[in-house]
Amino acid sequence: MARTIKTQKTAEQRRAEADALHESIAQQVEQLRDSDAWQRFLDFARSFHSYSLNNVLLILSQMPTATRVAGFRKWQQLGRQVRKGERSLKIFGFRERKAKADEENEDGTLDQLDTGERVVRYFPMLSVFDMSQTDPTDEWIDPNPAQRLDGNDEAGIYAATADYLTAQGWTVTRETIPGETNGYTTTDGTKRVVVDAALSDAQAAKTILHEAAHVILHSSEDHAEYVAHRGLKECEAESVAYIVAGIIGLDTSAYSVGYVAGWIGDDTDTIKQTAANVLRAAHTIADAITEADEEQEAKAA
Repeated sequence: MARTIKTQKTAEQRRAEADALHESIAQQVEQLRDSDAWQRFLDFARSFHSYSLNNVLLILSQMPTATRVAGFRKWQQLGRQVRKGERSLKIFGFRERKAKADEENEDGTLDQLDTGERVVRYFPMLSVFDMSQTDPTDEWIDPNPAQRLDGNDEAGIYAATADYLTAQGWTVTRETIPGETNGYTTTDGTKRVVVDAALSDAQAAKTILHEAAHVILHSSEDHAEYVAHRGLKECEAESVAYIVAGIIGLDTSAYSVGYVAGWIGDDTDTIKQTAANVLRAAHTIADAITEADEEQEAKAA
């Protein structure tokens, strides 16, 4: 029998609270943008290249849990050291040089600049490393505005959500995940949800809600489509986790606000634009994992 969470709230009360929680996360993201922590995060984020969709797909094909990549020396500049023995990830770089007089297309793409100069553009392979392959040095200052949760899962959110996902045909496991990734949902048809074994009970509860949102909203999408709009998808999933956890009584703002802000940057309108998807998934999960007190329902009737 699937485990559920007893609640004193009626379905109507849960929906009203979901609306309020959705509005509150948008407000908190706005407030974060004025803080020193956010400025530190932006300074860190600007140190990374903006990778093309092809390179993002290439990175994720080599390391599905990758979060942030840079070259060996760039990590040193940022206060982190690539661990000895780590295998680099390969991406395509970009180079441009003046073409020789008799050069043809064999050496690359031949283009003519506005000045009339002919150039060869080519794409050498470059080596980068994910943050999970590095260790902090004395110069490292953590810029992450999302702080993992401590504490217990007193309501039993993890167990109830795991039962819900299992009933939908998904396998849920706790496994060691390297780096900063807390959990992931497979996109190769295996229908697996994995939550990092090292997380606190409270963080694991929030993470499984996040992954359940991905299952409902994004699991049927093409992988390239997800990657192309990853910020939007992560904003949706984390907003769902924040709302459902909040309805049940677990405040995840210490993590969720910074996480959402990190993915959407300055575009806080994104949160409001995704409201329909977020609330639909939040209601689906909340209805599935909670069980209203019969006496409370009778009073409300």
